[in-house]
Amino acid sequence: MTRRKLALFERSLLGPALLDALRKLDPRVQWRNPVMFVVYIGSLLTTVLWGQALAGRGEAPAWFIFNIALWLWFTVLFANLAEALAEGRSKAQAAALRGLKQTVWARRLADPADRQRSTRVRADELRRADVVLVEAGDYVPADGEVIQGAASVDESAITGESAPVIRESGGDFSAVTGGTRVLSDWIIVRVTVNPGETFLDRMIAMVEGARRQKTPNEIALTILLVALTLVFLLATATLLPYSLYSVAMTRLGAPITITALIALLVCLIPTTIGALLSAIGVAGMSRMLQANVIATSGRAVEAAGDVDVLLLDKTGTITLGNRQAASFLPAAGISEEELADAAQLASLADETPEGRSIVVLAKQRFSLRERDLAQLKASFVHFSAHTRMSGVNLGERQIRKGAADAIRRQVEGLGHSFPRAVLASVQDVARRGSTPLVVSDGGRVLGIIELKDIVKGGIAERFGELRRMGIKTVMITGDNPLTAAAIAAEAGVDGFLAEATPEAKLQLIREHQAQGRLVAMTGDGTNDAPALAQADVAVAMNTGTQAAKEAGNMVDLDSNPTKLIEVVETGKQMLMTRGALTTFSIANDVAKYFAIIPAAFVTTYPQLNALNVMHLASPFSAILSAVIFNALIIMVLIPLALKGVRYRPLGAATLLRRNLLVYGLGGVIVPFIGIKLVDLALTMTHLV
Repeated sequence: MTRRKLALFERSLLGPALLDALRKLDPRVQWRNPVMFVVYIGSLLTTVLWGQALAGRGEAPAWFIFNIALWLWFTVLFANLAEALAEGRSKAQAAALRGLKQTVWARRLADPADRQRSTRVRADELRRADVVLVEAGDYVPADGEVIQGAASVDESAITGESAPVIRESGGDFSAVTGGTRVLSDWIIVRVTVNPGETFLDRMIAMVEGARRQKTPNEIALTILLVALTLVFLLATATLLPYSLYSVAMTRLGAPITITALIALLVCLIPTTIGALLSAIGVAGMSRMLQANVIATSGRAVEAAGDVDVLLLDKTGTITLGNRQAASFLPAAGISEEELADAAQLASLADETPEGRSIVVLAKQRFSLRERDLAQLKASFVHFSAHTRMSGVNLGERQIRKGAADAIRRQVEGLGHSFPRAVLASVQDVARRGSTPLVVSDGGRVLGIIELKDIVKGGIAERFGELRRMGIKTVMITGDNPLTAAAIAAEAGVDGFLAEATPEAKLQLIREHQAQGRLVAMTGDGTNDAPALAQADVAVAMNTGTQAAKEAGNMVDLDSNPTKLIEVVETGKQMLMTRGALTTFSIANDVAKYFAIIPAAFVTTYPQLNALNVMHLASPFSAILSAVIFNALIIMVLIPLALKGVRYRPLGAATLLRRNLLVYGLGGVIVPFIGIKLVDLALTMTHLV
């Protein structure tokens, strides 16, 4: 599905987000964010105090209280805007998905065996277990399973891939999605959902950020922020009686004002991360959708960031998916070119990827090309499960290629012996993790074609990055242990499960989870469903069965098994963003101490002026500058919250050091500079 990338502050999003930010001033909405609710209450109180000042009973000048109240309201609005922008991006994506929905008519069958008798109904009238006929040119009316027939289906509206796919009854490619279009032939589909439960409907619901529930990590962080807020609230509350007592004892200055106390409280509580926390979570799900992965919840995205173990299918994930001819190994007395010539002749009619790769390898090595099949009068023998061979007859010549034991029976049946040296080579090839195909010409054994699982380029480096992050990679394959070990060593995975069965996959996941680890895996077949249901992060392929998609908590629309690595990286990025902004939020309190504490108590304790290291113009300017900076920094950090910090494959300890250095030290230094600049601006414009 082609999606236009949305700019961070795109006009089409900013206008509705501003209105939504105003609507979120409802106290019932504000209550959901305890940290910002404290700022909200402070805004109300300072507004009341400003009213008192206008009536001539103010504790401070009316202009000062007004500016404090105004910027506190801005602080709340900026927090609302961050969340509204994140939600707006998700809603825009949901709106794009809704645009794919259209009125579709279906031909419902009373009897699947009778395709001639059907009833025309609207797609939204279909119910689970209804059976429909879909022919070339028709849209699939609802999610379902193909129970008869086979057809080419255009799924580009869902996946973005222009190449059609084959959907047929039986096997792991029987699931069809409502809204896709049949291009050829016909299929009979059993509907598997009720109205409003289609895959497209679920996608729309999933990306509606406004309905997102808080994840466990986010809940834990919220509890920490609330605890810090309560600590600062109690500490700030004690300053008023302390100030009254100090003024009474020293008979100097005036007691601290309620306005100054509110300003101090708002600046000291973790308003920055409190304002951006929800936006970070919504944006994490949005980034997952940009990768063409639908996450059922923010919990799934977060779990991806905490994953310790990745279970990866060998075929299509670690390897290219099809074994390729890698070398020709001739028998004694046979040249490599003679073997290549016979192997190519035996493979000219073989349309399998392995057969085509043999033809290509012979062309590359010896320029064997442009065979005139008509002139050769070739009679091709296609592969069968019974003979386990294929080949070609050229007059009296019988050229065959196949499994070693099958060729051995063929050769010995013709009265010849099978060379021991070739048997030894067969065992060597198998030991390397490759597949040996033996080639014979009548009773002569010519040699071996080595077929290799080609490990994807750069995959070993990706696994190295994951290892540095503390993530263990495990390859899942149906191969024998010898072959699996060879491929695992070449790919650089940390472990493997050979001859994998559904039970073995499930048991492996449970073993890792019993050790306190979070496990992620991909799958597309019904046999993967139990393991997907057990895994903490389960990415189902969109081309897979309905059972697999229902068992997973994510669906990859591109059906790319390697996407699991990207999913983990996106989850890590969300957690890194949250950690970075939390570090920054807590660190930037330091400068505010040096701004507000001296300003609030300097008239009573002149010695505190030594703490005015920023040389702020006046107590009023110091307090107002800190409040303004506190609000503006939220706006500055909104793009970072929505886009996420740059992902780097670092271990937890390295990441912690980096956060402390960049966002911790930065959080200490930036406010000193920012507050001073605001103070200079206020002074130059004579606003204080």
